[in-house]
Amino acid sequence: MYPALQKELDTFERRTPKSAEAHKKNLKRLPLGVASNYRAYDPYPIFVQDAKGSHFRDLDGNEYLDHNLCFGALMAGHCHPAVMKAVEKRLSTGTMLGMPHNMEWELAEEVCSRFPVEMCRFGNSGTEATMHSIRLARAATGRDKIIKFEGGYHGLHDAALVSVKPHPPKDDFGDIKNPKAVPGGLGVPKASIANVLIATFNDLETVERRFKENPNEIAAIILEPIMMNVGLCMPQKGFLEGLRQLCDKYGALLIFDEVKTGAKLCWGGASEYFGVIPDMICLAKSIGGGLPLAAFGTHKRVMDLISDHKVFHGGTYNTNPVSMAAGLATFREVLTRENYAHVDKLSAKLTEGYKKTVAKTGIQGYIVSAGVNGALMLYPQEIRNYRDWLPIDVDLWRHYWFGMVNRGVMCQPYWWDEQWTISVQHTEADIDKHLAAFADIAGSLAAAQQERLGAVAAH
Repeated sequence: MYPALQKELDTFERRTPKSAEAHKKNLKRLPLGVASNYRAYDPYPIFVQDAKGSHFRDLDGNEYLDHNLCFGALMAGHCHPAVMKAVEKRLSTGTMLGMPHNMEWELAEEVCSRFPVEMCRFGNSGTEATMHSIRLARAATGRDKIIKFEGGYHGLHDAALVSVKPHPPKDDFGDIKNPKAVPGGLGVPKASIANVLIATFNDLETVERRFKENPNEIAAIILEPIMMNVGLCMPQKGFLEGLRQLCDKYGALLIFDEVKTGAKLCWGGASEYFGVIPDMICLAKSIGGGLPLAAFGTHKRVMDLISDHKVFHGGTYNTNPVSMAAGLATFREVLTRENYAHVDKLSAKLTEGYKKTVAKTGIQGYIVSAGVNGALMLYPQEIRNYRDWLPIDVDLWRHYWFGMVNRGVMCQPYWWDEQWTISVQHTEADIDKHLAAFADIAGSLAAAQQERLGAVAAH
């Protein structure tokens, strides 16, 4: 461990004793002391007291500029006034109905007018949206197998928990041109793994290989148009267009998992941003403005499988009126073209500021951003797939993250596969604070990196 990292960890522990105490108590009742594995990290996670706008406070009263924003689910920012007003109104008119209501049609209109889908259904999480989309694709094609990309994350159901984070030498994950399917943990049935074929992101040859090896067996390709489980991995020129062509050629459906990109990339999501039209779209996270809300949409002919009672879709909490009110307020008053112009300006300022500091200090790395998301990528050149991402210097990244947190900036969620998010409530002053914190720590990052590179070269 770098001495500079240890110094930041010591500072972190001095600043957050109440979080340490709360975590110790949680460990007695909650595995890892948290409600989701992604929230657990060493020495312990920060426990939140309250949040407003672009900031939150921890139990010790420390205030942070928030670019975690619930793993990117809060482009609205915390407690957006329009969302709060809509939610408060609903709290006295029925928090659960389990019956149809007018907001269903209203929000479906918002979704179908913005994204290239004819019909949609609602749920509560990204996991539900991708799970139902895959089931529909299988029903529509009469085929069982799907293609996903190594390193891609699409939720917590069995078809998604395959080759999410395979690691050698623990996992035999094959050659980059022929990656093997690896379970994402115990409890994923072998039958599920057999129906999930793995390809390499940005490599159309590996995708077509799967179609040729499994003739008339592949129902769909599912992917994030920008892979956001490895920092930010952009699709190379022609890749998304090539996937569209391969799906058309082999009779499969193209599913865009836009749980992260749908609201945050631009007004019309990845279809507008890249000019490639998928068959199905999965939405969640930021469309709810801070409440649990998801949607999946596609052509009417595919959705008719639900209408004709051939595919079942249900859910007690689907179209919960409080979440739907939040969703309507989010689409109409948060995810506006004016707000996209605002966050695009902030994103450009943050990205350029990072680039200048990286160049000035000599950090070996690059900055990538798209829409409101971005990341400091500690690699000598742009990554194009999961395996390019694997050799990151984890201690150097932790030095960056804890250093920023100690300076009052949560630059992104913890874990080096994540990225920052900018909300509509962030300001230019917030971006200045973020950049000042990075400038303050960048010199020690560069020095630690050079020390490590020198040690590796000497060895």
